[in-house]
Amino acid sequence: QVQLVESGGGLVQTGDSLRLSCATSARTFSSVAMGWFRQAPGKEREFVAAISRSGSNTVYADSVEGRFTISRDNAKNMVYLQMNSLEPEDTAVYYCATRLSIAPSTQVAGYGYWGRGTQVTVSS
Repeated sequence: QVQLVESGGGLVQTGDSLRLSCATSARTFSSVAMGWFRQAPGKEREFVAAISRSGSNTVYADSVEGRFTISRDNAKNMVYLQMNSLEPEDTAVYYCATRLSIAPSTQVAGYGYWGRGTQVTVSS
């Protein structure tokens, strides 16, 4: 059973930065792609960013391109989401997810394992 635990969320102001972390118990962490998604109240879960097994390939949603950066440390079984220039529209619960593939995916259905999420609230 793969476990994912997110941390680093909080309440910040517009323009601030946050760094989310995701710890995973997956023994094959270095062999799988990872992704970050978010879900705002009353909305569907949406793709934020994803990273390939090696970290050489990253994909971002248009809404966060240039502001967010996904990275991973395979030695520590960790994946990160650096969020800069935060906006109230970024307010959501952020989820870490993994899939049994080396390539990233932008689809919710492409991921089989999910964390419980961490709340990010950006005040105006």
